[in-house]
Amino acid sequence: MFGLVAGSAYLAPQHLVFVVASMGASAVLFFGAPHSPLAQPWAFVGGHFLSAFIGVTCFKLIPQPHLAAAAAVSIAIVAMHFAHCLHPPGGATALVAVIGGEAVHQLGYGYLLVPVGINVALFLSLALLINNFIPGRRYPAASAAMQSLPADPLLRLGVNRADLEAALADMGTFIDVSESDLEQIYSKALLRSHQRRLGEVQCAEIMRRDVITAEFGDALEEIWTRMLEQKVKGIPVVDRARRVVGMVTIIDFLRLAGKPASGHVFDRLRSMIRRTSGTTSDKPEVVGQIMSQPAICARDTAHIVSLIPLFMEHGIHHVPIVDSENKLAGIVTQSDLTEALYRYRAVLR
Repeated sequence: MFGLVAGSAYLAPQHLVFVVASMGASAVLFFGAPHSPLAQPWAFVGGHFLSAFIGVTCFKLIPQPHLAAAAAVSIAIVAMHFAHCLHPPGGATALVAVIGGEAVHQLGYGYLLVPVGINVALFLSLALLINNFIPGRRYPAASAAMQSLPADPLLRLGVNRADLEAALADMGTFIDVSESDLEQIYSKALLRSHQRRLGEVQCAEIMRRDVITAEFGDALEEIWTRMLEQKVKGIPVVDRARRVVGMVTIIDFLRLAGKPASGHVFDRLRSMIRRTSGTTSDKPEVVGQIMSQPAICARDTAHIVSLIPLFMEHGIHHVPIVDSENKLAGIVTQSDLTEALYRYRAVLR
Protein backbone atom coordinates (compact mmCIF):
# COMPACT_ATOMS: atom_id res chain seq x y z
CA MET A 1 0.00 0.00 0.00
CA PHE A 2 2.99 2.30 -0.45
CA GLY A 3 1.29 3.97 -3.40
CA LEU A 4 -1.69 4.81 -1.21
CA VAL A 5 0.66 6.31 1.38
CA ALA A 6 2.22 8.46 -1.33
CA GLY A 7 -1.24 9.47 -2.53
CA SER A 8 -2.16 10.60 0.98
CA ALA A 9 0.23 13.53 0.53
CA TYR A 10 -2.10 14.86 -2.16
CA LEU A 11 -5.54 13.63 -1.06
CA ALA A 12 -7.48 13.84 2.18
CA PRO A 13 -8.42 10.52 3.85
CA GLN A 14 -12.08 10.86 2.85
CA HIS A 15 -11.02 11.17 -0.80
CA LEU A 16 -8.26 8.55 -0.62
CA VAL A 17 -10.80 5.88 0.36
CA PHE A 18 -12.12 5.85 -3.22
CA VAL A 19 -8.66 5.05 -4.56
CA VAL A 20 -8.30 2.30 -1.94
CA ALA A 21 -11.49 0.69 -3.25
CA SER A 22 -10.31 0.82 -6.88
CA MET A 23 -6.85 -0.64 -6.20
CA GLY A 24 -8.30 -3.16 -3.74
CA ALA A 25 -10.49 -4.52 -6.52
CA SER A 26 -7.41 -4.78 -8.75
CA ALA A 27 -5.61 -6.71 -6.00
CA VAL A 28 -8.43 -9.26 -5.93
CA LEU A 29 -7.90 -9.92 -9.64
CA PHE A 30 -4.10 -9.93 -9.35
CA PHE A 31 -3.86 -12.43 -6.54
CA GLY A 32 -7.19 -14.26 -6.80
CA ALA A 33 -7.35 -14.77 -10.60
CA PRO A 34 -3.86 -14.01 -11.98
CA HIS A 35 -4.47 -15.99 -15.18
CA SER A 36 -7.60 -14.01 -16.03
CA PRO A 37 -7.39 -11.71 -19.09
CA LEU A 38 -8.80 -8.97 -16.83
CA ALA A 39 -5.70 -9.17 -14.59
CA GLN A 40 -2.96 -9.01 -17.23
CA PRO A 41 -0.50 -6.09 -17.26
CA TRP A 42 -1.95 -4.28 -20.29
CA ALA A 43 -5.48 -4.62 -18.91
CA PHE A 44 -4.37 -3.23 -15.54
CA VAL A 45 -2.15 -0.40 -16.78
CA GLY A 46 -4.23 0.58 -19.81
CA GLY A 47 -7.50 0.21 -17.93
CA HIS A 48 -6.56 2.52 -15.07
CA PHE A 49 -4.77 5.18 -17.12
CA LEU A 50 -7.38 5.29 -19.87
CA SER A 51 -10.20 5.46 -17.32
CA ALA A 52 -8.44 8.16 -15.31
CA PHE A 53 -7.98 10.29 -18.44
CA ILE A 54 -11.63 9.84 -19.44
CA GLY A 55 -12.82 10.62 -15.91
CA VAL A 56 -10.88 13.89 -15.71
CA THR A 57 -12.00 14.88 -19.21
CA CYS A 58 -15.67 14.21 -18.45
CA PHE A 59 -15.46 16.31 -15.25
CA LYS A 60 -13.96 19.22 -17.19
CA LEU A 61 -16.46 19.08 -20.09
CA ILE A 62 -19.72 18.15 -18.37
CA PRO A 63 -20.86 20.60 -15.67
CA GLN A 64 -23.55 18.34 -14.14
CA PRO A 65 -21.78 15.92 -11.69
CA HIS A 66 -24.30 13.08 -12.11
CA LEU A 67 -24.13 13.18 -15.89
CA ALA A 68 -20.33 13.49 -15.78
CA ALA A 69 -20.06 10.44 -13.49
CA ALA A 70 -22.34 8.32 -15.66
CA ALA A 71 -20.54 9.39 -18.83
CA ALA A 72 -17.10 8.74 -17.32
CA VAL A 73 -17.89 5.16 -16.33
CA SER A 74 -19.77 4.22 -19.50
CA ILE A 75 -17.21 5.79 -21.86
CA ALA A 76 -14.36 4.18 -19.90
CA ILE A 77 -15.94 0.74 -20.32
CA VAL A 78 -16.36 1.20 -24.07
CA ALA A 79 -12.84 2.61 -24.44
CA MET A 80 -11.28 -0.24 -22.46
CA HIS A 81 -13.18 -2.75 -24.58
CA PHE A 82 -11.92 -1.36 -27.89
CA ALA A 83 -8.39 -0.87 -26.51
CA HIS A 84 -8.37 -4.53 -25.35
CA CYS A 85 -7.56 -3.48 -21.77
CA LEU A 86 -10.84 -4.27 -20.02
CA HIS A 87 -10.20 -4.00 -16.27
CA PRO A 88 -13.35 -3.63 -14.09
CA PRO A 89 -11.70 -1.52 -11.34
CA GLY A 90 -10.89 1.02 -14.07
CA GLY A 91 -14.54 2.07 -13.91
CA ALA A 92 -14.01 3.12 -10.29
CA THR A 93 -10.90 5.06 -11.29
CA ALA A 94 -12.96 7.04 -13.82
CA LEU A 95 -15.70 7.60 -11.26
CA VAL A 96 -13.28 8.90 -8.60
CA ALA A 97 -12.03 11.56 -11.04
CA VAL A 98 -15.58 12.99 -11.03
CA ILE A 99 -16.84 12.46 -7.47
CA GLY A 100 -13.52 12.42 -5.59
CA GLY A 101 -13.91 15.91 -4.24
CA GLU A 102 -12.12 19.20 -4.62
CA ALA A 103 -8.67 17.74 -3.88
CA VAL A 104 -9.01 15.33 -6.81
CA HIS A 105 -10.41 18.01 -9.09
CA GLN A 106 -7.48 20.32 -8.35
CA LEU A 107 -5.06 17.65 -9.53
CA GLY A 108 -6.53 17.78 -13.04
CA TYR A 109 -4.67 15.45 -15.38
CA GLY A 110 -2.03 15.13 -12.68
CA TYR A 111 -4.48 12.58 -11.23
CA LEU A 112 -3.04 10.14 -13.81
CA LEU A 113 0.37 10.36 -12.14
CA VAL A 114 -0.59 10.72 -8.45
CA PRO A 115 -2.18 8.66 -7.06
CA VAL A 116 -3.05 6.48 -10.10
CA GLY A 117 0.43 6.21 -11.64
CA ILE A 118 2.20 5.44 -8.37
CA ASN A 119 -0.31 2.76 -7.40
CA VAL A 120 -0.25 1.18 -10.86
CA ALA A 121 3.56 0.90 -10.80
CA LEU A 122 3.74 -0.55 -7.29
CA PHE A 123 0.80 -2.95 -7.65
CA LEU A 124 2.13 -4.29 -10.96
CA SER A 125 5.57 -4.85 -9.41
CA LEU A 126 4.02 -6.77 -6.51
CA ALA A 127 1.91 -8.87 -8.89
CA LEU A 128 4.97 -9.84 -10.94
CA LEU A 129 6.95 -10.69 -7.81
CA ILE A 130 4.35 -12.58 -5.77
CA ASN A 131 2.57 -14.49 -8.56
CA ASN A 132 5.83 -15.79 -10.02
CA PHE A 133 7.03 -16.77 -6.54
CA ILE A 134 3.98 -18.96 -5.83
CA PRO A 135 4.36 -22.49 -7.34
CA GLY A 136 1.90 -23.30 -10.12
CA ARG A 137 1.40 -19.67 -11.17
CA ARG A 138 2.81 -17.66 -14.04
CA TYR A 139 2.41 -13.96 -14.59
CA PRO A 140 1.81 -12.55 -17.12
CA ALA A 141 -0.26 -15.48 -18.32
CA ALA A 142 0.85 -15.08 -21.94
CA SER A 143 4.57 -14.81 -21.17
CA ALA A 144 7.23 -14.95 -23.83
CA ALA A 145 8.26 -18.39 -22.63
CA MET A 146 4.79 -19.72 -23.17
CA GLN A 147 4.48 -18.11 -26.59
CA SER A 148 7.73 -19.74 -27.72
CA LEU A 149 6.50 -23.26 -27.02
CA PRO A 150 5.48 -25.27 -30.07
CA ALA A 151 1.79 -25.89 -30.61
CA ASP A 152 0.45 -28.92 -28.76
CA PRO A 153 0.41 -31.89 -31.17
CA LEU A 154 -2.93 -33.04 -29.80
CA LEU A 155 -4.46 -29.69 -30.71
CA ARG A 156 -3.06 -29.94 -34.23
CA LEU A 157 -4.99 -33.19 -34.59
CA GLY A 158 -8.26 -31.65 -33.48
CA VAL A 159 -9.23 -28.24 -32.16
CA ASN A 160 -6.54 -25.54 -32.39
CA ARG A 161 -6.20 -22.03 -30.98
CA ALA A 162 -7.96 -20.43 -33.95
CA ASP A 163 -10.93 -22.75 -33.42
CA LEU A 164 -11.11 -21.82 -29.73
CA GLU A 165 -10.93 -18.09 -30.48
CA ALA A 166 -13.64 -18.43 -33.14
CA ALA A 167 -15.87 -20.36 -30.73
CA LEU A 168 -15.46 -17.67 -28.07
CA ALA A 169 -16.30 -14.98 -30.62
CA ASP A 170 -19.42 -16.88 -31.75
CA MET A 171 -20.72 -16.94 -28.17
CA GLY A 172 -21.02 -13.14 -28.28
CA THR A 173 -20.09 -12.71 -24.62
CA PHE A 174 -16.99 -12.29 -22.50
CA ILE A 175 -15.55 -15.43 -20.91
CA ASP A 176 -13.07 -14.78 -18.09
CA VAL A 177 -10.44 -17.25 -19.31
CA SER A 178 -7.49 -16.68 -21.62
CA GLU A 179 -7.05 -18.56 -24.89
CA SER A 180 -3.85 -20.11 -23.51
CA ASP A 181 -5.61 -21.49 -20.43
CA LEU A 182 -8.54 -22.72 -22.52
CA GLU A 183 -6.11 -24.43 -24.88
CA GLN A 184 -4.45 -26.17 -21.93
CA ILE A 185 -7.82 -27.27 -20.56
CA TYR A 186 -8.75 -28.80 -23.89
CA SER A 187 -5.34 -30.48 -24.23
CA LYS A 188 -5.50 -32.00 -20.74
CA ALA A 189 -9.08 -33.15 -21.31
CA LEU A 190 -8.02 -34.82 -24.56
CA LEU A 191 -5.18 -36.60 -22.75
CA ARG A 192 -7.64 -37.80 -20.12
CA SER A 193 -9.91 -39.07 -22.86
CA HIS A 194 -7.07 -41.11 -24.39
CA GLN A 195 -6.16 -42.50 -20.97
CA ARG A 196 -9.74 -43.58 -20.32
CA ARG A 197 -10.02 -45.36 -23.66
CA LEU A 198 -6.63 -47.08 -23.39
CA GLY A 199 -7.06 -48.17 -19.79
CA GLU A 200 -4.38 -48.00 -17.11
CA VAL A 201 -1.25 -48.65 -19.17
CA GLN A 202 1.78 -47.47 -17.23
CA CYS A 203 5.24 -46.55 -18.50
CA ALA A 204 6.68 -49.56 -16.65
CA GLU A 205 4.76 -51.85 -19.02
CA ILE A 206 6.34 -50.53 -22.22
CA MET A 207 9.80 -49.30 -21.14
CA ARG A 208 13.06 -50.98 -22.09
CA ARG A 209 14.75 -52.24 -18.95
CA ASP A 210 18.18 -53.10 -20.38
CA VAL A 211 19.30 -49.47 -20.57
CA ILE A 212 22.78 -48.49 -21.69
CA THR A 213 24.01 -45.71 -19.42
CA ALA A 214 26.95 -43.37 -19.04
CA GLU A 215 28.46 -41.53 -16.10
CA PHE A 216 29.55 -37.91 -15.91
CA GLY A 217 33.26 -38.69 -16.20
CA ASP A 218 33.08 -41.20 -19.07
CA ALA A 219 35.30 -40.33 -22.04
CA LEU A 220 33.51 -38.96 -25.10
CA GLU A 221 35.19 -41.39 -27.48
CA GLU A 222 34.16 -44.36 -25.34
CA ILE A 223 30.48 -43.33 -25.22
CA TRP A 224 30.38 -42.46 -28.94
CA THR A 225 31.76 -45.91 -29.77
CA ARG A 226 29.25 -47.56 -27.41
CA MET A 227 26.33 -45.72 -29.05
CA LEU A 228 27.46 -46.78 -32.53
CA GLU A 229 27.92 -50.42 -31.50
CA GLN A 230 24.55 -50.63 -29.74
CA LYS A 231 22.81 -48.56 -32.46
CA VAL A 232 21.21 -46.16 -29.97
CA LYS A 233 20.71 -42.42 -30.43
CA GLY A 234 20.65 -41.41 -26.79
CA ILE A 235 21.97 -42.59 -23.42
CA PRO A 236 20.96 -41.49 -19.91
CA VAL A 237 23.79 -40.11 -17.79
CA VAL A 238 23.51 -41.37 -14.19
CA ASP A 239 25.37 -40.88 -10.93
CA ARG A 240 26.62 -43.64 -8.64
CA ALA A 241 23.12 -44.06 -7.16
CA ARG A 242 21.65 -44.47 -10.70
CA ARG A 243 19.82 -41.16 -10.51
CA VAL A 244 19.49 -39.52 -13.92
CA VAL A 245 21.54 -36.32 -14.16
CA GLY A 246 21.31 -35.75 -17.91
CA MET A 247 20.99 -37.21 -21.42
CA VAL A 248 23.65 -37.46 -24.10
CA THR A 249 22.45 -37.90 -27.68
CA ILE A 250 23.86 -37.88 -31.18
CA ILE A 251 22.71 -34.26 -31.43
CA ASP A 252 24.96 -33.35 -28.50
CA PHE A 253 27.95 -34.90 -30.29
CA LEU A 254 27.14 -33.19 -33.58
CA ARG A 255 26.76 -29.88 -31.75
CA LEU A 256 30.26 -30.45 -30.40
CA ALA A 257 31.57 -30.87 -33.94
CA GLY A 258 30.02 -27.53 -34.96
CA LYS A 259 30.11 -26.22 -38.54
CA PRO A 260 33.64 -26.55 -39.90
CA ALA A 261 34.74 -24.22 -42.66
CA SER A 262 36.09 -27.18 -44.60
CA GLY A 263 36.14 -30.95 -44.30
CA HIS A 264 33.45 -33.43 -43.29
CA VAL A 265 31.61 -32.98 -40.00
CA PHE A 266 32.49 -36.51 -38.86
CA ASP A 267 36.18 -35.88 -39.44
CA ARG A 268 35.95 -32.89 -37.11
CA LEU A 269 33.87 -34.93 -34.64
CA ARG A 270 36.52 -37.66 -34.47
CA SER A 271 39.18 -35.11 -33.65
CA MET A 272 36.96 -33.43 -31.04
CA ILE A 273 36.11 -36.62 -29.13
CA ARG A 274 39.63 -38.00 -29.15
CA ARG A 275 41.12 -37.75 -25.65
CA THR A 276 43.67 -35.00 -25.26
CA SER A 277 47.04 -36.05 -23.92
CA GLY A 278 48.35 -34.10 -20.97
CA THR A 279 46.65 -32.43 -18.03
CA THR A 280 44.97 -29.47 -19.75
CA SER A 281 42.48 -29.24 -22.61
CA ASP A 282 40.64 -26.50 -24.47
CA LYS A 283 37.73 -28.77 -25.48
CA PRO A 284 35.20 -31.04 -23.73
CA GLU A 285 36.69 -34.38 -22.70
CA VAL A 286 33.90 -36.17 -20.78
CA VAL A 287 30.21 -36.81 -21.25
CA GLY A 288 29.17 -34.50 -18.43
CA GLN A 289 30.52 -31.54 -20.37
CA ILE A 290 28.23 -32.00 -23.39
CA MET A 291 25.13 -33.72 -21.96
CA SER A 292 21.73 -32.05 -21.98
CA GLN A 293 20.46 -31.27 -18.50
CA PRO A 294 18.24 -31.52 -16.64
CA ALA A 295 16.94 -34.73 -18.18
CA ILE A 296 13.21 -34.88 -18.92
CA CYS A 297 12.07 -37.99 -17.00
CA ALA A 298 8.78 -39.74 -16.24
CA ARG A 299 7.69 -41.98 -13.36
CA ASP A 300 7.24 -45.69 -14.00
CA THR A 301 3.68 -45.40 -12.68
CA ALA A 302 2.72 -42.60 -15.10
CA HIS A 303 0.26 -43.33 -17.91
CA ILE A 304 1.90 -43.77 -21.30
CA VAL A 305 -0.25 -40.99 -22.77
CA SER A 306 1.53 -38.49 -20.49
CA LEU A 307 4.69 -39.12 -22.54
CA ILE A 308 3.20 -37.53 -25.66
CA PRO A 309 3.52 -33.88 -24.56
CA LEU A 310 7.00 -34.61 -23.16
CA PHE A 311 8.22 -35.80 -26.55
CA MET A 312 6.58 -33.06 -28.56
CA GLU A 313 6.97 -29.99 -26.35
CA HIS A 314 10.64 -30.63 -25.57
CA GLY A 315 11.65 -32.01 -28.97
CA ILE A 316 13.23 -35.13 -27.48
CA HIS A 317 13.28 -38.75 -28.64
CA HIS A 318 14.08 -40.56 -25.38
CA VAL A 319 12.45 -40.32 -21.95
CA PRO A 320 14.21 -42.02 -19.03
CA ILE A 321 11.78 -43.74 -16.67
CA VAL A 322 12.49 -43.51 -12.94
CA ASP A 323 11.10 -45.37 -9.92
CA SER A 324 9.77 -44.04 -6.61
CA GLU A 325 13.34 -43.33 -5.47
CA ASN A 326 14.10 -41.38 -8.68
CA LYS A 327 16.50 -44.09 -9.80
CA LEU A 328 16.68 -45.15 -13.43
CA ALA A 329 14.29 -48.03 -14.15
CA GLY A 330 14.11 -47.98 -17.95
CA ILE A 331 13.72 -45.83 -21.03
CA VAL A 332 10.98 -45.19 -23.59
CA THR A 333 11.65 -43.94 -27.12
CA GLN A 334 9.20 -42.38 -29.53
CA SER A 335 9.15 -45.69 -31.44
CA ASP A 336 8.31 -47.60 -28.25
CA LEU A 337 5.41 -45.27 -27.53
CA THR A 338 4.08 -45.40 -31.10
CA GLU A 339 4.18 -49.19 -31.06
CA ALA A 340 2.44 -49.36 -27.68
CA LEU A 341 -0.34 -46.95 -28.70
CA TYR A 342 -0.95 -48.92 -31.89
CA ARG A 343 -0.94 -52.25 -30.04
CA TYR A 344 -3.33 -51.19 -27.27
CA ARG A 345 -5.69 -49.41 -29.68
CA ALA A 346 -5.76 -52.58 -31.81
CA VAL A 347 -6.66 -54.66 -28.75
CA LEU A 348 -9.50 -52.30 -27.86
CA ARG A 349 -11.00 -52.70 -31.32
